[in-house]
Amino acid sequence: MVRGIVLFPGAGSGADHPSLVALEQALYPLPVARVDFAYRLAGRRAPDRAPVLVRSVCDAVAAACERWSCTADELVIGGRSMGGRMCSLAVAGFDGNDRAPQPAETPLRVAGLVCVSYPLHPPAQPEKLRVAHLPHVVAPALFVSGTRDDFATPAELRHHLAVMPVAPEVQLVDGGRHDLRGKDAIVASLVATWVRGLRA
Repeated sequence: MVRGIVLFPGAGSGADHPSLVALEQALYPLPVARVDFAYRLAGRRAPDRAPVLVRSVCDAVAAACERWSCTADELVIGGRSMGGRMCSLAVAGFDGNDRAPQPAETPLRVAGLVCVSYPLHPPAQPEKLRVAHLPHVVAPALFVSGTRDDFATPAELRHHLAVMPVAPEVQLVDGGRHDLRGKDAIVASLVATWVRGLRA
């Protein structure tokens, strides 16, 4: 049973991003924690390195478990772009060190993983993939991406997600770019429907 959701923003935004607020509203009455990374709270624009961000995800999940009197495997975690990627690394047990992409942590066992606009690679650099950890993601997962996202085309997304041991659900938002501007209600509805399916 899902007891709550922990959500993280992308690199250029904070926990008050309208898309995360829309997700919280769509998921009501399920408790939702929208969490800022430490660099954002410190007023810095540049994100910390991935190992620091992954640790922040694990710490936020632990705090949510204490607040809601539950265990991590009763929570869904995820977020937008970088936030979702850091959650996927935590679930895989990777620290995000791209120079040595191998398990380095105890995998975070959760009820589900939500990745909105997952950044498979930087724009126009499809050779710089961020996928080494995906075969280790064993949680049920939902990926929501725009059909015009230059961080991951629909074909790229389906190809690289095929290595995941638990086949993820992939939902494409027609015409959406990486920021999914103007698509918050659509994304929120897709996520809420998927989470309710986990709870059934």
